[in-house]
Amino acid sequence: MKQHIKLWPWLVLVSATWLAPGAVQSRVTRIVIDEVASLPAVAAAAGEAPAPAYRQIAGRAFGELDPTLPGNALIQDITLAREADGKVRYVSSFVIYQPVDAKQASGLLWHDVPNRGRVFAMAGPERLAGDSLLASAWQGDNAGNTAVRDTAALALGLWLQLPVARGVAGEAITGEVLGRIVNRSGPGSQPLLVQTNPLPYRPVSLDTTRSKLVSRGAENQRGEVTDEQVIPAEAWAWARCDAAHPFPGVPDATQICLKAGFDARRLVQVVFTAADPYVLGIGFAAWRDVGQFFKTAKADDAGTLNPLAGGVTHSIGRGVSQSGNFLRGWLHLGFNQGEDGKPVHDGLWPIIAGRRIALNFRWAQPDGVLELYQAGSEGPQWWLPQADPVRGGPVAGILDRCTASRTCPKIIEHFGSAEVWALKLTPEWVGTDGKADLPLPGNVRRYYIGSSSHGGGAGGFNSSLPGVGLPTTGSVCPGNNFGTGTLPANPMPHTETVNALRQHFRRWVTVGIAPPPSRYPTLAAGTLAAASKAGIGFPTLPGLRVTVPEPDFIMPVHDLDWGPDFNAQDGSGVPSLAPPRIKQVLAMWAPKVDADGNEQGGVPVVLRDAPLGTYLGWNITAGGFHAGQICNYTGGVIPFARNAAEREAKGDPRPSLEERYRDHDGYVAAVQRAADKAVQQGFLLAPDAAALVRAAQDSAVLR
Repeated sequence: MKQHIKLWPWLVLVSATWLAPGAVQSRVTRIVIDEVASLPAVAAAAGEAPAPAYRQIAGRAFGELDPTLPGNALIQDITLAREADGKVRYVSSFVIYQPVDAKQASGLLWHDVPNRGRVFAMAGPERLAGDSLLASAWQGDNAGNTAVRDTAALALGLWLQLPVARGVAGEAITGEVLGRIVNRSGPGSQPLLVQTNPLPYRPVSLDTTRSKLVSRGAENQRGEVTDEQVIPAEAWAWARCDAAHPFPGVPDATQICLKAGFDARRLVQVVFTAADPYVLGIGFAAWRDVGQFFKTAKADDAGTLNPLAGGVTHSIGRGVSQSGNFLRGWLHLGFNQGEDGKPVHDGLWPIIAGRRIALNFRWAQPDGVLELYQAGSEGPQWWLPQADPVRGGPVAGILDRCTASRTCPKIIEHFGSAEVWALKLTPEWVGTDGKADLPLPGNVRRYYIGSSSHGGGAGGFNSSLPGVGLPTTGSVCPGNNFGTGTLPANPMPHTETVNALRQHFRRWVTVGIAPPPSRYPTLAAGTLAAASKAGIGFPTLPGLRVTVPEPDFIMPVHDLDWGPDFNAQDGSGVPSLAPPRIKQVLAMWAPKVDADGNEQGGVPVVLRDAPLGTYLGWNITAGGFHAGQICNYTGGVIPFARNAAEREAKGDPRPSLEERYRDHDGYVAAVQRAADKAVQQGFLLAPDAAALVRAAQDSAVLR
C-alpha cells in the first residue's frame, strides 16, 4: 500500500519552480512509495557518537527513455520496444536508507547495484557516518528473485519491469537459446537454471524435434568435449515428470524429462528456439536515471517529492561480483553521463568483479556464472586504450566513452584470488598477450587481497584450526549445481580491508584525499606469472595431487565466436551460434606464492601475514561431472601441522605452528606485528586492528 512519509524539513518549502517538469533531472517521470519502516539501531564503539536513527523507504520509479538520444541508442533492440509516442518505458523498484533527521545526513549517497535482486544491508560504519543508501533494480529478465510484483517489497528482492523486443510490424522475434543441466540424477524432470534462477526464456514449441538435446561425458577448461551424444527427440520431453507422472510427463516449458532418466556423470545441454527477448540493456539506463533522479531531482512530474532532495552532495556507485561486473559494463557503454550531459556518480566501486556484465545483447543471461559458454569477457576489460593482439580487437578501453564526455568517476576496484583462478581476471592487468603490465589511470586504484576466496572468508583464527573451527567438509562450489570441493572453505577475510577502503573512498570523493597507491601482483615486480604449479612456484602439499595447479586448471578466457551479428567490442548485438564456437583459449596469469603456497604482491592482511595454513583462491571439485577440475570460484585451506612430529608424519614441507610461533603468546605477537604493518600502510583501521589482536589472544592457537 502506498504510504505518505514525513520528508526532510526543508522539503515543505519547495517552490513552484521545483515542481515544474523541466526541473526534473532525469526521465524518471513518477515515483511511488510502497513501504516505510524504521531500522534497528546500530551500536557505536566506546567513545563514538551514536548512529543516527534510520528509516527504510521502498518504492517504484517509473521511467521513460528517448531511443534517439546517443546515450540510449546503443541499447540493443531499444527501437524495437517503442510505444506509440516513440518512447520506451520501464518500472524499477528501489529502496532507500536515510537518516530520519536531515541534519545528521553526511551528504554522501551510496548507490548500490542489487545482486540477482538482492540488496545488501547498509554497513554499520556508513550509518554511523550519516550516509544515505539507494539500491535500484537493473536486471529485467525477471527470473527468480527479480520477478515483477505489484509493489516493491525489499524482503522479496528488487525487480525491473521492461518491454520485450518486437519486429517492425509487431511480429514476434525468435532466436536460439542455450540451456544446461549439471550433476542431476534420477527419473524425475529437471529445470533449466542459470546460477540458481530459472532460465528466463521458453521454447516456442514443446515439439522436441524443433530442439536439439545432447549429453556429454566430459568437458574441460579448454572447451574440449568428450563423448557427446545426441538424445533422440522421442527419448525426451518438455515436461514435468515424477513418480505420479512418468515419462512423457505433464507438458511444461521450464522442465526437461528424459525417458532414461538423468545420470549425474553426464551433462545435458539443450538448444531451442525462443521468442520475445527482453530488452535487457534498458537496465543500464534505468539504473542511471533512477540514481540521477534521487541524487539531483526535487520532485517527479506530478510533484511527488524526492525523499533525498537537497541532501546529496556526492555519490558512489557500488556493486559486488555480478553487480560489480554490471558497473564495469555500465561505465564502458558511457552510462555515467546523464541525459543532462553531467556525470551521474562521483565514484564507482566494482567489488570482486573483473569482467563486464553480459547484458546488452539479445538473449543475454546475466545470471550466468562461468559455465563453459559464458559471455562477459569479450572486448576490453582494461581501463585505458590498449591493443588486443591475440583476439585482433581494436585499441580500446573501458574509460573511452566517459573520457570523451568528461564524465569519468574516481574508481576503486579490489579483488581476491578466486577472481584470478575462476573469474578470468588477469587479462585486465596484462592484456590478452601478457607481455607487460597495463598502466592504470590516475582516477583508478586497484587492490589485491591475496590468497582469499570470492568476497572473503569467515575470518577469525580458530577457523583455520582442525578440531576447533575448521569445517570438516569441503566447501560448496558456487554456480549451477557445480559440486563440492575437496578442501574446507578458506577463511581469509576481506572485511577489515574493505572497512579501510571504504574510509579511503569516501575521503577521496568528498574531500579529495587520495587513497594509498595501488597494490597488486605485477609482471614488473616478479609477483605475477603463468598460472601453473611451475609458473607460480606452488609447493607440493599434503592432501593435494602433486601436479596441481596444472596449466589448464585455471578457468581461462575463451575467445568465443557468437556469430557475425555479435559486437564483441561492446558485448552487444545478436548472437546466432548456440553454443558459440571456441576460437582460441587465452593464456592466463596468477600471483606467485611463497614457500607456504600463500600469494604475494597484495595488500597486507593480518591472517595472510600471520598465517595458520595455506590459503587458496581455488579448490578442487570432489565428484560429479566436474570431478578433479577447479571448484568454480571458491577457495580452500590446508592448515599447518601443530608441531614438527605431526608435520614429518604427513610429509608436509611447511614449518609447523610451533616451529613458526613457538607458543600462543608468540602467535599473538605475530598478529600484533601484522596488524601494526597493515595500519601503517593504510589497509587496516585502528579499531579493527585492536579487535584482531583481542581475537588472537582469545583464540585456541597453540593453547
